[in-house]
Amino acid sequence: MRASATSAEKNINLTIDHQCPQCGAPATLSETDRLVECAYCKVKSYLMADHFFRYLLPNRAPQGKELVYFPYWRFKGMLFSCLPSGIRDRFLDASQQAAAAPDFPISVGLRSQALSLKFVSPETKGWFIKSTLPFRNVMQTFLDRFNGSMRGPILHQAHIGESLSLIYAPFYADKNKIMDAVLNQPVSTELDEPIDANRYPGGPARWKIRFIPTLCPNCGWDLVGRRDTLVLHCANCASMWQAGKQGLAKVNVAHMPASDDVEILYLPFWRIRAHVSGIELNSYADLVKTANLPRVPQPGWTRIPFHFWGPAFKVRPQSFLRLTHQVTLSQPRDTLVPRIPDGAMHPVNLPVSESAETLKLNLAGFIRPRKIVEERIDQIQAKAARYLLVYLPFEVRHHDLVQPDFKIAVNRNQLALAGNL
Repeated sequence: MRASATSAEKNINLTIDHQCPQCGAPATLSETDRLVECAYCKVKSYLMADHFFRYLLPNRAPQGKELVYFPYWRFKGMLFSCLPSGIRDRFLDASQQAAAAPDFPISVGLRSQALSLKFVSPETKGWFIKSTLPFRNVMQTFLDRFNGSMRGPILHQAHIGESLSLIYAPFYADKNKIMDAVLNQPVSTELDEPIDANRYPGGPARWKIRFIPTLCPNCGWDLVGRRDTLVLHCANCASMWQAGKQGLAKVNVAHMPASDDVEILYLPFWRIRAHVSGIELNSYADLVKTANLPRVPQPGWTRIPFHFWGPAFKVRPQSFLRLTHQVTLSQPRDTLVPRIPDGAMHPVNLPVSESAETLKLNLAGFIRPRKIVEERIDQIQAKAARYLLVYLPFEVRHHDLVQPDFKIAVNRNQLALAGNL
């Protein structure tokens, strides 16, 4: 029932052919790349899109053919399902029509993984059919497809993954047939009348990729980070920044100090304060009671606020869920220092919006007894209110990264391969 990401999935990221916005030099990107440095002019840019990226499959249509581009939603991420017997996880990479049109293929299949794509831009010639099916409807189709194998009622589901995009596949008309412009083969039977692109709502491409300069808004220094990072670091003024609709916004950050006599890698976690209804969970005392932790209540625990915790980095589904539960139950708080750590830091490549999607799932994992989950999970709601980016120190050992204070371990090889998820 569980199909988690493995090393066999290390090549499923999309490959995008691109040009440097400064000098026009060619570049090949992965779909997870955000911070891009041109190999020729050395200018660094941060890629941004409105809501999601739009990609284009290459075409080999005969010269002179007018191209029609059909949209497909593509989702890649983790699906968690809460059942009476526990929480099941699954890795998803699926595409589906973004407009209702029976004459076109239902999905792009493996083409998005096998071919080099390009960003859709206003310079792209052709008719782009409008995406009329909301993603939430398509996601429900994905869920209906995969939920059939579940045993028992599904109490709650959460899908986590920042790889949501629209992929446009090229087609053209040849007499009364729709032709696939990648293979130049028909995808439809003989139609009753010639194909007219104007019968499908749409128009020319008008979407643009935004390029944000990677200069610190605070001091003007160069911001740094790995190619897939979502939070950029200024080494000059020790600040962290993430891109948004209004440009770069400062991220509040803290860390837990570590011993100097061992090699340390700081892993990023989102600490989220949430409004919870349907169950009492405002303080650390509430957590001890709700999770039935083997601890003797202390007088001051009712004054310690409860926080949800979740990884701010990609990792395989079962490890993601385990880390979410372990750190939330540990509730790191006593020694947090409100600044960036001095040591090596793992990049933030999972946004806080994705971590916020796990709040109810997190609850379902630690509520005891389990019967409460089955009886009341539909009445419980958790809504994120504010967040803090926290770096926790992990000791670098031969096979694992270990957090000794909370007895938490992360496999190093798994973490290295997680960038491909």
